[in-house]
Amino acid sequence: MTTRRNRLRVAAGIFATVLAAAAAMVAVSPPAVAATSAVCDIYAAGGTPCIGAHSTTRALFGSYNGPLYQVQRSSDKAYSDVGLLAAGGYANAGTQDAFCAGTSCTITKIYDQTSNHNDMPISWGGYWKGPGPNGADVGADAKALPLTVGGHPAYGIKVTQGVGYRVDNARNAPTGPHPEGVYMVTSSNYVNQWCCFDYGSGENSHTDTGNATMNAIEWGTACWFGGCVGSGPWVEADLENGMYHTNTGSNKDPNNSGVHFPFVSAWEKNNGTSNFTLKYGNATTGGLTTTFSGPLPNGYSPMKTDSSLLLGTGGDNSVSGVGYFFEGAVISGYPSDATENAVQASIAAAGYSFGSGGGSGPNNAELVGGQSGRCLDVTGQSTANGAQAQLWDCSGNANQRWTYTSGKQLQVYGNKCLDASNQGTANGTNVIIWDCNGQANQQWNITTTGTITGVQSGLCLDANGAATANGTKIILWSCNGGANQQWSAR
Repeated sequence: MTTRRNRLRVAAGIFATVLAAAAAMVAVSPPAVAATSAVCDIYAAGGTPCIGAHSTTRALFGSYNGPLYQVQRSSDKAYSDVGLLAAGGYANAGTQDAFCAGTSCTITKIYDQTSNHNDMPISWGGYWKGPGPNGADVGADAKALPLTVGGHPAYGIKVTQGVGYRVDNARNAPTGPHPEGVYMVTSSNYVNQWCCFDYGSGENSHTDTGNATMNAIEWGTACWFGGCVGSGPWVEADLENGMYHTNTGSNKDPNNSGVHFPFVSAWEKNNGTSNFTLKYGNATTGGLTTTFSGPLPNGYSPMKTDSSLLLGTGGDNSVSGVGYFFEGAVISGYPSDATENAVQASIAAAGYSFGSGGGSGPNNAELVGGQSGRCLDVTGQSTANGAQAQLWDCSGNANQRWTYTSGKQLQVYGNKCLDASNQGTANGTNVIIWDCNGQANQQWNITTTGTITGVQSGLCLDANGAATANGTKIILWSCNGGANQQWSAR
């Protein structure tokens, strides 16, 4: 949600990072094969073409063979474009690795893969000033978000506070009440409640010009209108002066307490006069879930959408939101459900993953239960060997801060590790903390589906009895896909 002009700018201190195993970046990869059903080809076949297609990880057209993004290195201020391994395929991360070796690099531009050339440079700023020169925003650290896609090394965009990209007067962008669709691939692992981690359309003036002048996906834990169910994160619609879960603003659906996947596909579409729809999916498997489809909020019909395409900012350049971005597109028209389902299948087939171990890991971050919205916690803030792991309201205290090490340990307090008690491998084994010792009962795999499994047992980290209350014990249990076995870092 882009803040009103009289709203104070807020800064958030909540940061979470993802650890990716270095081995994944140098491992032998399968051949780079062109996509057979690329995202924007699917949209075009449905009569709703992409007018902006942005990704740092792969081609969104089967025939695309141009650059994905541009980097600048700090040592000599030189620039380089990062392209593809093959037409319609995956990013050639080796270009960035070679160019940025021994120095830092910044992502300075995200290229548009459509013929409109709606490339997004770093935002020049706006009503809210960024930390860059003359109030401009800054570019993302090019090395901050390593991953693999289709088995190939790649880099995403880690939007920290002050990072933002934008192209004004975008060619062929839907404006006014013209129907528009938006999707992006992001993550539950790095979010906050502040404005605005947006992707979509906003004002060319970079100021708040009133209700209905934006149409963008907001991704995070914002509950602007109060009374939300759960702790998020959620897919919301930033329509200017409101981040909308529903037409009345708040999310009151007990089945929409939050989305907890390392890779999330987030969706919004708006017919410009009478309906907007929000969906999400696991970007590595399965279909889509619709969280809302209904009338536009009061005062938002007809839409008055402007033609600035943006990432990481609100319409007025709000700079406090954070998030991960891997790919996305802005669509002319109101895509059919069938088209979006086919696009979701293409995304799931792309093979997004963090690291060779198949999962992402927290770095001094909270681990939030998918069912409960509560945090993985050491009982009573104890540092003693044998202290039970449990669910508890998230507080940010040291007993809820976990770091995933290169040895696959989940470490707390800097010297204690999450441990399967007595090296147990049976259902119901208590999960405790113990001095880190490198044994297999202290090693964990964090998967792309949000589960955490014991290396020794193969069992999942589980909230006992699918309970959600404070004090619920954490145990090992056979993996069953339940929400009480899903976790996300923040």
